[in-house]
Amino acid sequence: MTSAQGRGNLRKHPRSDVELPVTVSDAANKVQGHIQFDTHDLSVGGAFIRSDLLFEVGEELTLVFQLPVGHTVRARGRVVRVARETGDDQMPGMGIAFAHLTDRDREAIVQLVTRGGHG
Repeated sequence: MTSAQGRGNLRKHPRSDVELPVTVSDAANKVQGHIQFDTHDLSVGGAFIRSDLLFEVGEELTLVFQLPVGHTVRARGRVVRVARETGDDQMPGMGIAFAHLTDRDREAIVQLVTRGGHG
């Protein structure tokens, strides 16, 4: 599969169509903000987060979000990609690779993804 940007789809995990508010903070808790997951971009491997607040590639973040089924996920992740482009079909945001998920959080995300984002 090729994306709109012409890159091949190299994703390791299936993704879900979901939009959720998420609290993101840096490892030192210097910056905290509420942003949203982009649609089709949540998996046990990570997420693309739409936001005008962009961290740098390599930065470690803490993410907290509640799934539609009511489960609250607390994850640590690393910024692996930053998209600053804005256009008709482009949104600024960051690709986050989850570095740590509990087994319970991982299972809750797997169930959400396999049900298509509807819990």
